[in-house]
Amino acid sequence: MVLYSAREILSLKTLQIVTLVALIFSACAPPDSMEEEMVEPEPVSQEQCLRLLSSAAEYYKNKDWSSTSRVYGELVDLGCDKGNEEEVFQYWAIAYEFLGRFDSSEYVLLQGLKRLPDNVNLRKRLAYAYKRLGNPEKEIFEFEKLIELTPEDLEPLNRLNELYVEVGRYDDQVFVLQRMLKIDPNNKNAQGDLAQAFEATGKDPLDIYRRRFEDNPTNYSFGIDLADQLMMTGEEEEAVEILNKLRRSSGGSGSVTNKLVLQKLAIAYSEIDNLESASSVYEELYNLDRRDFKTALEVVKVNNALGDFGKAMKWAEEAIKIAPDNGETIGAKGNVYYAAFQDCRENFPTTDDKLVAAFAYNYFKMAEDKGQNRYKRDRIYLENNRDDLVFGKADWFMLDEDIKRKGSISPKSECYAWVSESIKKDPSWN
Repeated sequence: MVLYSAREILSLKTLQIVTLVALIFSACAPPDSMEEEMVEPEPVSQEQCLRLLSSAAEYYKNKDWSSTSRVYGELVDLGCDKGNEEEVFQYWAIAYEFLGRFDSSEYVLLQGLKRLPDNVNLRKRLAYAYKRLGNPEKEIFEFEKLIELTPEDLEPLNRLNELYVEVGRYDDQVFVLQRMLKIDPNNKNAQGDLAQAFEATGKDPLDIYRRRFEDNPTNYSFGIDLADQLMMTGEEEEAVEILNKLRRSSGGSGSVTNKLVLQKLAIAYSEIDNLESASSVYEELYNLDRRDFKTALEVVKVNNALGDFGKAMKWAEEAIKIAPDNGETIGAKGNVYYAAFQDCRENFPTTDDKLVAAFAYNYFKMAEDKGQNRYKRDRIYLENNRDDLVFGKADWFMLDEDIKRKGSISPKSECYAWVSESIKKDPSWN
């Protein structure tokens, strides 16, 4: 029998305790497969990767879900998913779904979304995993992401509507239903749900929109929704304030959302008759996309209304530079002349008035030749009153001889000081 001293017994006990603690900590460490960041894979050949991909596809086809999940895991560990991330992570997650392991499916999809954050299919599968895991808030988060990625898709909007009711988020339900009705205005189910949602909130709809934007002041969608509601209820001044906040926070970026903000802001300024500001905003919008002749034409329209025909003409010519063969741009130039003629004309039209009316008539005719008939009625009016309103042969013969010798004439009065064109003598006027 071996006898130990007290010191040796104490040392043995200490060793046992240390060993036990080490075992406990090693047991608590997460397995490699569930670490948040994947281990850098060892380099493998393309041939090996193709073999693994083929094996995974075969297992998937044969519904061998355990082998499918195992091989897809190996694929990712070896870095063979590159270029096939959507297929690999989606089918890997589906294999876990068939095994009833939705927590593993969640993990796989989160890893896939690190690689492909805007992938719609992976987000849909993740939302489904959260549904099966009984986590409505996380499911809501994924569907909110999905409606940003696919704004015209009614499927995620419908599911969000159901989820918001389930968790009692009626304010949010209102927004999603109104978004659905923008896409499908005749959706009877959405209309009925919206009435019930407003009743459930017990609030003024505008207050809901205001609070949502106040809680998320940098969210463009929320701000635009609020501005739209304010415009519909005649609160254009407040809409201008909201849109200007969004405009300032954008930093002048050329994003689609910022362009939408500027378009709505210009319209809001026009509604409150602040046409100078409307023109300025349209000019800012044009500078974000100098190929957009439609925006240039909006500047023309606003400055016609302001009576700043010189500026309107400058922008009409800018639009023609972009789209020289478009009847709309040519007609808009004619309309600048016509608006100026209407604004400046005397009771008995002067020579200058008739010259400007002739410019308008000529451009309206050119626009019609290119298929633009918007100004046809004005062109017919000028044609039917040609002798009284439009410069012609009789007016030419009434001119001083020194002007006729030049062979052309242009307006000289102050109201038409911006006009640079002239009417040349027609050969038939001899």
